[in-house]
Amino acid sequence: MNPWLILAVAVAYFGAVCAVAWWTGRGADASGYFLGNRQSRWWVVAFGLIGDSLSGVTYISVPGKVATHAFGYFQMVLGYVLGYVVIAEVLMPLYYRLGLTSIYGYLGQRFGATAQRTGAAIFLVSRVLGASARLFLAAEVFQRFVFGPLGIPFGVAVPCILALILAYTIRGGIRTLVWTDTLQSGFLLLGLLLTVVVICHELGLGPGALLARAWDSDLTRVFDWDWRSPGYFWKQFLAGAAITVVMTGLDQNNMQKSLSCPDAGQARKNLYAFALVQVPVNLCFLWMGWLLHAHARDRGIVLPTATDQVFPTLALHHLGTMAAVVFVVGLTAATFNSADSVLTTLTTSFCFDFLRLEQRGDLDEAAKGRVRRRVHVGFAVVLLWVILVLRAYQGGTVPVIDLVMGMASYTYGPLLGLFVLGLGTRARVGGPWLPVVCVAAPMACGWMSANSARWLGGYRFGTELLLVNAVLTVMGLMALARTRDEA
Repeated sequence: MNPWLILAVAVAYFGAVCAVAWWTGRGADASGYFLGNRQSRWWVVAFGLIGDSLSGVTYISVPGKVATHAFGYFQMVLGYVLGYVVIAEVLMPLYYRLGLTSIYGYLGQRFGATAQRTGAAIFLVSRVLGASARLFLAAEVFQRFVFGPLGIPFGVAVPCILALILAYTIRGGIRTLVWTDTLQSGFLLLGLLLTVVVICHELGLGPGALLARAWDSDLTRVFDWDWRSPGYFWKQFLAGAAITVVMTGLDQNNMQKSLSCPDAGQARKNLYAFALVQVPVNLCFLWMGWLLHAHARDRGIVLPTATDQVFPTLALHHLGTMAAVVFVVGLTAATFNSADSVLTTLTTSFCFDFLRLEQRGDLDEAAKGRVRRRVHVGFAVVLLWVILVLRAYQGGTVPVIDLVMGMASYTYGPLLGLFVLGLGTRARVGGPWLPVVCVAAPMACGWMSANSARWLGGYRFGTELLLVNAVLTVMGLMALARTRDEA
């Protein structure tokens, strides 16, 4: 597909997003930026979360991984549902009862300022790494098929993408994102469905023939019952539940949108609706991955060794103009959706948990607004730097979804441990040793993961390492609590 046409489609899409952002961001104040004045409709938030949760990682990386992992990812998706039940019934009522804007304010009330800053720091590091990996994936695709052929270097293209995102998020915040994410989720799902239709047409398969062929394929296997494998069902299911709790329920990025609903009841409706919708949506992405590989086999197409390049290569070079346009729109939606809310919620956490901006009586609202905008731009610069580092060292050899889940297992474990300790015990912990424990636990997990096959008869850790990380954090903090009590 002509790179100028791809660029024109992306620019047209961005124009539509900016129009929505301008309309919804008119007159937005601090309350509108941080919590949308708590006037968001639950069904709008739920639909917008689809695109925010899936992002470019699911759009590109999940279909590509079907060649190596079949439908094994769906085991984790089933665990997601359990995770959303925990969030809706345990965490959401807590956040509303305490009237939180930053959810790490709970740690401050429970354990003190050190715990709040530690929890917020874990979120900032986790989200910066995760968002950078997602943006890196999308930017790599645009670089390979658009900017590269036009002679635009990667170091110029990425700042342009981030500048476009800044243009429509810096003013309206959550009030704008609730609606722009809804628009982008719609385009993302439209891209998925139209791509499936195009590939089925190319293969000449009706619904019955499609199901029969998929049933016989070695790429549609879902369950893995080898307990030593990283893909073992119970590992994936429980890890999926835990990852949902930490990457959604303990993550300011996703909770801030849900907290913009008028009350806890509507926020819970949003979570349950989203949990039910994401199961068939993720299954459709896996089906699309199978269709892409089936099409490549039938046509004798040699696929890239990097699985993240499978979908872009087929869509832009082998499936026709219609499929290429659909792919570009879907990828653009996924790119903006995964990055825009991150800038807003990183800004919120830093302003509330570190700068204590809402408590600064020496600053008027105009001055606070200037601080907020500087922080917003600052995080865009941080994302740019991390993306450039990822490109230098990652090299496209590891599927980005594996990279994101792997990083989450290490970075979110201590955060899960802190919340479990706060909700499940009466222990009081704090002081300078608390962040030390939260750093030591992931380091111990890395050591265990590197040696598990030798120590445990071939057992290899997968994403369940997140749970081990949390347990080590709780154990370390409980020992600290006992030491304080004895003292």
